[in-house]
Amino acid sequence: MKKTGLAKADAKKLMGKMAAPGVTGFGNADSAALDRREQRKRDQALGLVPFAVKLNGDLIQQIHALAKERGTDLNETVADILAKGLAA
Repeated sequence: MKKTGLAKADAKKLMGKMAAPGVTGFGNADSAALDRREQRKRDQALGLVPFAVKLNGDLIQQIHALAKERGTDLNETVADILAKGLAA
């Protein structure tokens, strides 16, 4: 086997170790993925659905200010605004 072939084999072994589940030596990337997965499960249990929209920057600043003023989460603030708007 040539020198480049050996280097490729070593790289494959290393990449396999990095991608193995439960490996904590490479920045704990697996724990962040599990937290996202758990968060997604919690959101689904609450009946929450991801909903992405594009809004004007000034409007977003107003929503952030309102959320900070109320002391609530941005998601809660937007849901409250939408509910009030649809009820009117």
